[in-house]
Amino acid sequence: MTRAAPAVSLTVLLGACTSPTRVIVPPAAPREVRVVPVVSRVVRFEDRVPAEIFGWYWVAIYPRVSAFAEDVLVDRSDHVRKGQLLARLVAPELVADRAQAEATLIGDRATMLRLRRAARTPGAVAKNDLELAEARARADRERRDALRTLEGYLRVVAPFDGVITERDVHPGALVGPSSGPESQPLFRMVKLSRLRVTAEVPEADVGAMLDGAKVLFSVRAWPGRRFEGVIRRPAYALETKTRTMPVELDFENPEQRIEPGMYAEIQWPVERPVPSLLVPASAIVTTPEALFVLRVEENHVERVSVERGLAAGSLVEVFGALAPGDLVVEKGDAELTPGTEVAPHPAQPRPTAER
Repeated sequence: MTRAAPAVSLTVLLGACTSPTRVIVPPAAPREVRVVPVVSRVVRFEDRVPAEIFGWYWVAIYPRVSAFAEDVLVDRSDHVRKGQLLARLVAPELVADRAQAEATLIGDRATMLRLRRAARTPGAVAKNDLELAEARARADRERRDALRTLEGYLRVVAPFDGVITERDVHPGALVGPSSGPESQPLFRMVKLSRLRVTAEVPEADVGAMLDGAKVLFSVRAWPGRRFEGVIRRPAYALETKTRTMPVELDFENPEQRIEPGMYAEIQWPVERPVPSLLVPASAIVTTPEALFVLRVEENHVERVSVERGLAAGSLVEVFGALAPGDLVVEKGDAELTPGTEVAPHPAQPRPTAER
């Protein structure tokens, strides 16, 4: 319904002897504005998320027993295979203890066997004596096996395929198990053929995360190149201090051009689960009291309060009492008060909201 502004009449006195003259002032013309329709579409774009790169496995290798380093067979940057010998240690006391345990086991086992043979004759051997002999033999066997296991630790081997990143032992050095944060390991090694790219995803991007999606990332060491990882292992909980969620990417690194410790920048894919409403950024009016757009209906202006969402190209997500196809003023103006009559004209087509 169009509202007509009433004409204004003015009476002008031209002189004492003349009659009054009535002048009709025409109503002001409606203000011309350009309008654009509210767009509905799924928002897809890429956010830039910093990340850090870690080895698939990384470990500090300590000796399990106190011993002297006899041979050190690898050095920094050496590629090793799982089970490969890295160093030989010697511990004479341990070898002597194992030999003593084996001798004790031989003697006690012989005693047990004699008692078993004698026990075939009724009343020749007390049952308790035989049970004690069997228990001593079992204990001797367990001690012998434990010392053999410890003696096996004198051979330091690689726990997985990887690269030695640090060597802190030399032949003749006395080494021992870790006894605290100040303890020095024999070696440090890392698995490079597969890496973990750990990112802290902002809360605003978590809802649109696509588990299993392939994403690109870059590192400063290789400017201009992009590497592909797969989104895996989200934490499913936000860090309360940073309001971010730790997420790991898997990256296959057969050429081993990417090293642990590098910083990366991920082109994080974001996709809203439902279509969003979008308007030009210029259509949003911000005042100290409110955030709104100007909807034009039946040639009159109406303010609609909105919340701003993500930017998508030249358009911006808005959340409010709008519907797809509603016409809003392209360049919002706080001076356009509710009820103001306007003459709407369609604006030029806007570029797509995807970027």
